[in-house]
Amino acid sequence: MSNTSSAKKECRKSARKKIVNTNINSRIKTFIKKFTLMVSQNDQEGATLLLPSVQSEVMKAVSKGIIKHNTGSRKISSLAKKIKLLQSSAPVK
Repeated sequence: MSNTSSAKKECRKSARKKIVNTNINSRIKTFIKKFTLMVSQNDQEGATLLLPSVQSEVMKAVSKGIIKHNTGSRKISSLAKKIKLLQSSAPVK
């Protein structure tokens, strides 16, 4: 346990930050799960509409420093690739 008042304060601050970071990470994972569920169900329209909001959430986390820039870019890229595969495999009308 911390002894000095500044160390105690830093411990309290880090506990608050951990809660916020955990909530944001959970939110990102939820969005990605919804997206992958739509892709697995071949819901091209729903997945295409959800992609910008997923990208927005990931980039918000990147800008706040919760996840690293390359990690965010990799996640967005993999989701865009899934959409591209879904669109290419869709039957032509």
